[in-house]
Amino acid sequence: MEGNGGCFPSLIQSSKPYIAMISLQFGYAGMNIITKVSLNRGMSHYVLVVYRHAFATAAIAPFALVLERKIRPKITFPVFMQLFVLGLLGPVIDQNFYYAGLKFTSPTFSCAMSNMLPAMTFVMAVLCRMEKLEMKKVRCQAKLIGTIVTVAGAMLMTLYKGNIISFPWSAHSNNTNNASSATNNEDKDWLKGSILLILATFAWASFFIIQAMTQKRYQAPLSLTAIVCFLGTLQSIAVTFVMEHKPAAWTIGWDMNLLAAAYAGIVSSSLAYYIQGLVMQKTGPVFVTAFSPLMMIIVAVMGSFILAEQIYLGGVLGAVLIVMGLYSVLWGKYKEYKEKEAESFKIPQAIKGTTATTGDITAGLQDIEIQKSTQPNPKE
Repeated sequence: MEGNGGCFPSLIQSSKPYIAMISLQFGYAGMNIITKVSLNRGMSHYVLVVYRHAFATAAIAPFALVLERKIRPKITFPVFMQLFVLGLLGPVIDQNFYYAGLKFTSPTFSCAMSNMLPAMTFVMAVLCRMEKLEMKKVRCQAKLIGTIVTVAGAMLMTLYKGNIISFPWSAHSNNTNNASSATNNEDKDWLKGSILLILATFAWASFFIIQAMTQKRYQAPLSLTAIVCFLGTLQSIAVTFVMEHKPAAWTIGWDMNLLAAAYAGIVSSSLAYYIQGLVMQKTGPVFVTAFSPLMMIIVAVMGSFILAEQIYLGGVLGAVLIVMGLYSVLWGKYKEYKEKEAESFKIPQAIKGTTATTGDITAGLQDIEIQKSTQPNPKE
């Protein structure tokens, strides 16, 4: 009974990173759908980024001020520069390029392109020596093969469409929107959108790598998230002033634009940055990014419901490959975690064995002394 009672809490504890990352993918999926509706209604993606991170800063800053007031370290100049670069990579470059690519394409296509994130992060982590590539070990082979399969699945979704798959809930919408879909597709600059999405994914992968480095120097995750969001807001304001010259672009009311900014800021920025940081401290950046393919599947289903987005056979086949690659990467990370856990247990056991041996020797010497003292002296 004691063994079972101790196993269940351990299972819950080890499942927390998985539950957290899967929940974040649902949050990201909702952000993609809501943001696409807002951008289709004419909202500037530059302004959306500013409002998004302003909401994120307002949501996370009070918790950082109260909960980390005693443990918040001082910000040195190297740490500030890392925080500044994080604000530039995440809120400014990644978000603006991603929203621009989303505007030119579709939510499912954008998510499919962003599935290159695990591959980019894995390669950058190897180059930065945050991940060891030991090809003789099966777990490293699994991570490498999983990364390649994930990218292949994303490319299949991009390059091959195939027949339209009709769902019961979207059949009526597909019939009524066939006339306008051809005209809408002509207006979409898919090549430009693809390039912007690739640049956004590269910036996102760089953000994860630098965030993992910064957390080792600045061990206050709430404060780190608040500062990155605040610096990102200031940088986004500067970029928006340069790119948007119409004062009307800053107007926002009680509509979908406000919902998109608030939802993206609170869920996809403040909560996401904080949760990703916590998970990254235990598992590393590759584990965090390995869950991003799930977002594409969720967005594809939600898009067919809400936006009447058409789903093609190539998208389904690509999604299957992506899930296979995802599980391969996660299996490799799980084996790596078990190896580290086993190594951490070997050291205390070795020390304990050494201590027991010393104790046995000491006890043996004491027995010899007692025997000598009890034996009669032959000279008497």
